Amino acid sequence: MAEIGVIIVAGGSGQRMGSALPKQFLMLGNLPILGHTINRIREALPASEIVVVLPNEHIELWRNIAARFDIAKHKIAIGGKERFHSVKNGIEALNPDVKTIAIHDGVRPLVTKKLIIRLILEAEKHKAVIPVVAPADSFRVMNGDTSNIIDRSQLRMVHTPQVFNADVLRAAYQQPFCNSFTDDASVVEAAGHTITLIEGERSNIKITTPTDMLFAQALLASIEDETQF
Repeated sequence: MAEIGVIIVAGGSGQRMGSALPKQFLMLGNLPILGHTINRIREALPASEIVVVLPNEHIELWRNIAARFDIAKHKIAIGGKERFHSVKNGIEALNPDVKTIAIHDGVRPLVTKKLIIRLILEAEKHKAVIPVVAPADSFRVMNGDTSNIIDRSQLRMVHTPQVFNADVLRAAYQQPFCNSFTDDASVVEAAGHTITLIEGERSNIKITTPTDMLFAQALLASIEDETQF
């Protein structure tokens, strides 16, 4: 029985990508973006149970697409109105005996095996672990027609996978939905738990725009070149 469950949330529409096809189904190299994501998780965690959460109207489309490629075994759950509800459905689709649950964006296909394993190991010591990256840009806070510089050393960009003790996550998702829930860590934090940050990877990009796709294609080509030596 798998002790690690992974929920991959794949509810994008493709609107910002300018595509009629949902962005998670677009081709990146020789696989759909979502296929890369599933296979990365399976490579890092071969014994894990993987649940992919999709809008109901996209499930049959994904099954047809996935059947054409070599994509690791996974279950499918139906998404909800908000990401919160989609994750909750994913939690319910997992075997109740899993002890650790990781939640990952379906359009972050370049997460490395090293980062995934590091997060899982940290989650054995802490109840809630997320990867973060320090921003390289400067930031200003708007105040009407004026703005003020903000100290970027105090800021971190939050990525996925976010990894949690399963009991803690299940209990946190019994809360009513709140608009302040921006990710899974915010849900767990609202339930009274401390979030542990670890250094993430800049290459773990979230593909939402055509520019992101160009970056992802370049990164994937670089990775494939390295594996040939």
